[in-house]
Order: sequence, then structure tokens, then C-alpha cells
Amino acid sequence: MTAGRRTTRRPFRWSVMPRLLAQAPPRVLVVVGFVLIALGVLIVTRPLTSILLLSLYVGASIIASGVIELVSRRGTSSWWTRVIAIAEILLGLAAIVWVGRSLDLLPGLLAIVLVIGGLASIGEALARGLVSRRVLSAVWGAAQIAFGVLAFAWPDVTVLVVAVVFGVRTVIYGFGLAVRGARGMLGRGREPTRPDPPGTPGRRRQIWMAAGRYALAAVLVGTVSVGWWLNDWLEGGAPVIDAFYDPPEDVPRQHGELIREGDYLGQVPEGAIAKRILYTTTDVRGIRAVASALVILPEGRSLAPRPVVLWNHGTTGVARGCAPSLRDNAATRWAIPALDDVIERGWAVVAPDYTGQGAPGVFPYLIGKGEAQSALDAVLAADDVEGAWLDDRIVVWGHSQGGHAALWTAQVAAEYTPELRIRGTAALAPVGDPHALARELLRGDASPNLAVLTSWVLVPYADTYPDVDLREYVVPGARTIVREMTQRCPTEPGVIVSVLTAMGVSEDRPLYIGDLSAGVLGRRLEQNAVSGPFEQPVLIVWGSDDEVIPPLLQQRLVNRLCAQGDQVRWAVFHGHDHLSVLQPRSTFLPMLLRWTDDRFGAQAGSVSRCLG
Repeated sequence: MTAGRRTTRRPFRWSVMPRLLAQAPPRVLVVVGFVLIALGVLIVTRPLTSILLLSLYVGASIIASGVIELVSRRGTSSWWTRVIAIAEILLGLAAIVWVGRSLDLLPGLLAIVLVIGGLASIGEALARGLVSRRVLSAVWGAAQIAFGVLAFAWPDVTVLVVAVVFGVRTVIYGFGLAVRGARGMLGRGREPTRPDPPGTPGRRRQIWMAAGRYALAAVLVGTVSVGWWLNDWLEGGAPVIDAFYDPPEDVPRQHGELIREGDYLGQVPEGAIAKRILYTTTDVRGIRAVASALVILPEGRSLAPRPVVLWNHGTTGVARGCAPSLRDNAATRWAIPALDDVIERGWAVVAPDYTGQGAPGVFPYLIGKGEAQSALDAVLAADDVEGAWLDDRIVVWGHSQGGHAALWTAQVAAEYTPELRIRGTAALAPVGDPHALARELLRGDASPNLAVLTSWVLVPYADTYPDVDLREYVVPGARTIVREMTQRCPTEPGVIVSVLTAMGVSEDRPLYIGDLSAGVLGRRLEQNAVSGPFEQPVLIVWGSDDEVIPPLLQQRLVNRLCAQGDQVRWAVFHGHDHLSVLQPRSTFLPMLLRWTDDRFGAQAGSVSRCLG
């Protein structure tokens, strides 16, 4: 290779900067180097704070790369090179114009940049040149494409990962420029300013450079392999939503209509059968919707209609894949309290997923009317399951979020489903007042778990109520992060991504802005507080060591219901935390069964107005 050809060969496509600074004076290199170091450190340590700066930096760099490509190779560039250059210019403009308006577009845009950059590097690998350089170009191109695809799959971490990648790369390059400039300043007068003498480098240097390129290519291959393995592991643990949950094109207009039934694919208690059902319901906005549920029946025929325990599950996430009917253990005594005893007594169990879990829709997380209507319609639809013969006597059970749903079910049943008779409601560690709970939780220090839980409340409320705007509560650039948090369930490995993302963001700035318990969101949370009145008895219990819902809030709920004359029985179980009140060894379960027996009894009547 001649000296002339060496000077016109385009540098390896890591960045546009080497081409802009190839002939810059040493002092300029030092200044630019320190500026890039500061910029890189800012991007790495403050990804959300500097996200607009990152988009401008990326956009300007992409535009400059495309322009230099067109200008420097005028008349000699191939059609492939011109297409890539034009695409780079367009993407750079998009990064500056559109991303500047909505920073949530940045992850997708960066993913496209990676894919196009990868195609450009592969194009370079097909050109003539040293084998080691071509191999590295090909591997680097494939790696960029792979990471671009992963960026589409995990958009919430793309901002953070790309910020770190761009930031670290900028710091390293800035340090290299500063060192190079310093050497040039110290060596001025002793060496020529030309960076490389003409001619071919020595044989030993060629070997070492080639070995370095091959080693870097191997590192890239390993990094991509680890990335794809991690992606497969995270996705492999996510629930699979099968076609059973897809609603038909023609959905019945009447709420509580059975659309289809099928066998439950998980564990089933001895002496019972379990079905999953898809049925019609109405969401909180009065719009027709489709929901799913489990129906658990004792084996054999019954000589009389079976009383129904309507079980409302606690928090499992808010995504479609978080539906209990998709889990293997949803029909066990670990998921439904005292289930074996319930089956032995000959009662039927109806356990709704609610809308938005299993079937598509918006999950009504702590939205009382939406939860209640999904639950009541599940009972109506379950009565049409083959072999089911259900009584109109219903006792409603629920835990945590499900306790909120259970109490709301009792509130709206008389108006929404007058054909069903609610005989009593048992709420285990319920969320009685979402607004008060939000105030209590927000008083403490922010944590990744709280950031995820907040997204589970905020996003469904924003999707349900038009006046709740995410932009008023989520920092710019983080709406994608917040929405992606709602797409993962606490039982799947992918939730680790949400927690780690929240941890990474919290080192920069909070995800949320303003007072989440104030304004429109605060008023909507207040609207979904349990208020009663309750025509039938209510049982409320909680653990003294509840770490999720402060016992003080439970006592306030009981006091409020007692003050308005409701038939409330309540109990505090010492040594029990939020979850243990419903587990098989809970000392509360015998009480729950006796209380439910009384509610189903022929002479079931009122209880003391307020009994603790």
C-alpha cells in the first residue's frame, strides 16, 4: 500500500471525531479532549439530566458523519455509501428536532442509529483492505445491529445503557485526544508534526495491530453473546399469553356473558376441577371489555346450587402476562386462602383476573368500580360453565389490592348485578384508601421498589382517566422507562430490569416530579377510597407487622365504617406481616372459614355493628 493511498483511506468507523480532528493542532486536541471528558462524565453520571444534551450530541455527530461521507467521497462513493450517508443525515435531524420535542423517542432513534451504523460497518468490511481490519469492521457492524435489536426489545434501559456506552466512549476518546495533544506540545521541535511517517509500518507493529483487532473482535462477539443470552433468559421467564385470551371479533353486548371456557393448565387441588373462562364485562368508563377468570369447582355433581366464594387476588403486576390464571400455582392454598377447606365444604370459587390481565385492556389497579365490575361479571359468566350450578349467595374475599376490590364489589353489587346476593365481605389487609396509602408511602425515602409500584398506579390511572397526564408527574425522557415498568410482573426475571433501571435513574434524579398525592391524580385516588355503606357484614383483618400497608390506615378504615353504622368485625393478628395473613399456617384462616360458614347459613343475619 502506497503512502498516497494510506492518507486517503477513511479511518475505521467508530466516530466522526477522528476525521474532524485528524490534522488539528496539539493545543486544540488538549482542549477538545478535556471538554469530551467532562461531557462523557456528565452523560454517564446524569443520564436523565443530560439526555437532551445527549440527543443533540448524537444528532450533530450523525449529521457530521453523513456530510463528511458525501463530501469526502464525492464522485467515488458507491450507492450503498450514499444511502447510508443520507440516512445518517436524516436520523441526525430527527434526533435534534423530534427528540428535542419528545425525549421518549430517543431509545427507538438510538436503536435505529445502531442498526444503520452496523450496516455501514458491514459495508466497509466488504471493501478492500487488511483482513484484520475487515474482520473487525464486520464484527463491529454485527454487534451494533444486535444491540440495536436489543434496544427495541428493552427500550427503558436503552437510554441508560446508551448513555453509559456513549459516555464511556467519549471519556476514553477525550482522554486519548488530550494525551495525544500533550505529546504533540511536549515533543514540538523534536519530531515532525506529521502523525505518521510515510511508508508501511514495521512488520512487528503490523502483527500487533492485527492481533489487537482480532482480540477486540473476540471481545465484541463475547459481549453480544452475553447480551443475547441475558435477553433469552429474561424473556424466557415471562408468562406466555396463549390464544385463549384473545377476544373474538364479535363480542357479546351484555356484560357477564361467557365467551369461552377451557381447562386450567396449572396445579389443581385434590378433589376439584379448575376452568379458565373468558367473559364480557364493563370497565370503569362504561365501555365494553373482556376479562378472564378461574372457576374452581368440587368434583362430582351437587344436589343443590353451590355457594360462591368470590376471590379477589392481591397485587401481581398490571400487565397482561401478570394474570393469575396464567400462573401454575393460582389454584392452590398458597394463592387462595384455605382453598382445600373451601373445596371440602362444597363451595365454588370464582377468581377474576380483572380486565387488562390475560385479556387485553386497561388493568383497573386500585380503581374500585373497574375491579368490582370485573369480579361480579365473572360470577355471572361462571354460572354458564359446563357442570357448574352456582347459587346466588356470594361471599366476597380479597387480599391487599384484592381487599380493595372486594370492598368495592360489595358497594356496587346491588346496582350493577341485583341478581346476585352478597352475604358478606372479608378483606385481608385491604387498601381501603389509595390516597392515604400514597401519602404514607411517599413520606419515606424513594426506593427502586417504590418507583416500580408507583408506575403500576400512575399508568393505569392515566390510561383510565383522561385528566391524569403522565407528563405532569414523570420527568422528561422517563415516560418510556415508567411505561416499560408496567409491562413486567414481579414473578418474572424481567422485573430485575425495572428495579435496576429505577436504581440507575435514582442516582441521577427522581423519576417522578411534583406531589403524586396532589392535583388531579390525588383527587382520582380519593374517589377510589372505600366509603360504603355496606348492607351486609364486613370482616377486616390485618397483621401487626404489615410492612406494606401501615396498620394505622386499617384502623382508620374500621373506625370510619363503624362511625357510619356498618356491620364490621375486625381483628389484628400479631406476628403476621402483609402476606402471612393468608398463608396456610395463618391463625386467621379458621376464623375466616367460620365467619363464611355463618354467612352461607340459612339463618345468616346481622352481626354486631362494630366488633373487634
